[in-house]
Amino acid sequence: MVSASARTHPGDGHSGKEAYTAEGRALCPVMAAISIIGTEWRLAIAHRLLDGPQRFSELLRSNPRLNAKTLSATLKYLENAGVVQRNVVSTRPFSVVYSLTEMGLGLAPATRELRAWGERWVLPRMKGKAAASATTGPPAVPPALPAPSSGRRR
Repeated sequence: MVSASARTHPGDGHSGKEAYTAEGRALCPVMAAISIIGTEWRLAIAHRLLDGPQRFSELLRSNPRLNAKTLSATLKYLENAGVVQRNVVSTRPFSVVYSLTEMGLGLAPATRELRAWGERWVLPRMKGKAAASATTGPPAVPPALPAPSSGRRR
């Protein structure tokens, strides 16, 4: 049996009612959530679906860095995790619409907070770095290093 102290992290405010892994080890709720939505695309797609149901092509166009293979795999993962539901619309040709489940809609407060955090802390730093590199020009190119030796002495 796992003791109460093993179930929580000191000072983190956890109640001791964390989920357990198949091996019986305590799982922090934050780590459990990150295991589902903890990649760039999973959270970004869930955030995009907070605006309402969307077709695959709409989601694909929402970010120029997103490709069809990644989107397809991410939607499939989120569907299996219970965050997204896939609805086939019976039209000719048929289309598929993705929307958030109740579980997915529960991400709304978290995504709002992450957005506010990014606007306050991350964007100003990125803008500051961009401005600094624009005024100083491209970084200096270091001198060429000598070719590595083969390690043998003649």
